[in-house]
Amino acid sequence: MTEMRSKTRRSFLEGCLTCAVALNSFAGRIAPAQPPAPARKSRVVVARDPALHNSGSSVDSNRIQALLDRAMVAIFEGTSPVDTPLAAWRRLVRPGDRVGLKVNTLGGRGISSNLELVAAICESLQLAAIKPADIVVWDRDSGEMERAGFKLAVGGSRTQCFGTDRVGYEDDLSTYGSVGSRLSRILTRSTNVLINVPVLKDHDGAGVTMALKNMYGTIHNPNKYHPNGCDPYVADLNMLPEIRSRMRLTICDATTAMYEGGPGFKPEHSWKCNSLLVSQDPVALDRTGWQIIEHKRLEKGLKTLEAEQRAPRYILTAGDREHRLGNCDPSRIEIVEN
Repeated sequence: MTEMRSKTRRSFLEGCLTCAVALNSFAGRIAPAQPPAPARKSRVVVARDPALHNSGSSVDSNRIQALLDRAMVAIFEGTSPVDTPLAAWRRLVRPGDRVGLKVNTLGGRGISSNLELVAAICESLQLAAIKPADIVVWDRDSGEMERAGFKLAVGGSRTQCFGTDRVGYEDDLSTYGSVGSRLSRILTRSTNVLINVPVLKDHDGAGVTMALKNMYGTIHNPNKYHPNGCDPYVADLNMLPEIRSRMRLTICDATTAMYEGGPGFKPEHSWKCNSLLVSQDPVALDRTGWQIIEHKRLEKGLKTLEAEQRAPRYILTAGDREHRLGNCDPSRIEIVEN
């Protein structure tokens, strides 16, 4: 298994070294998979490894794979006969699925979805019988992805890696509540399963940005939805059926996190959190991440986000009776330290 993992990781990293000269034609819209039924209590796994970083700023690839494996087993522990990482992945995907990994690369190389984490997810998916070409690592802009360290790969039998700028957005608006947006054709035409890979960080307007707000990178007009701390826009966006029906899992990258000054990278306000937050409930995950950031702000002598008038109220909205995107009440969130 270790040899297979190493080969698959190399395949992802090497396969993204060169851009293809042309983009394969997209098929029609893929029928979305059904989301998992919400549990009575949402589980958020917080997996930590203090030795995750190497001597410099890089992350040890073997340790990040082990951390991901632990988290994947823990997310199903006690709810099913899952006792291996492979069994966990097979609960989430099946052969023939086309899986999109929505990364976050807006903050540049210092505070974007970690390349080694993404490689670990890709090789786990391949061990679960997902073909490399049926995996697409994507964000809104190819240039931003390259600046974050990703190497574009388009077409062929390898794992795909590119931005929406390569294929564009749907012609028609998708609407819910306050939101009317054109969705990325990567989402609508190349995937039936969505794995969200955001970063744990502060946001100067919205308070924090993690799972829910990472969906701003799927639409053509995110700047329109920043007033009022992004509330209710983030919640309404996540209600779009094209997003909600595909969303299968969030793996929040907290290897390096930010407690102030986001969403751009401010090294003086970042810390090596050496963690992953994993959940099938994006609201519960965001609520948990919010509290981690607040704890770090307290440690650094900063005001609470509430005191700065930028508490992320969109998270509360996402869990309200209208949206029901997940659990926001701490009494209905089970945090598993792993």
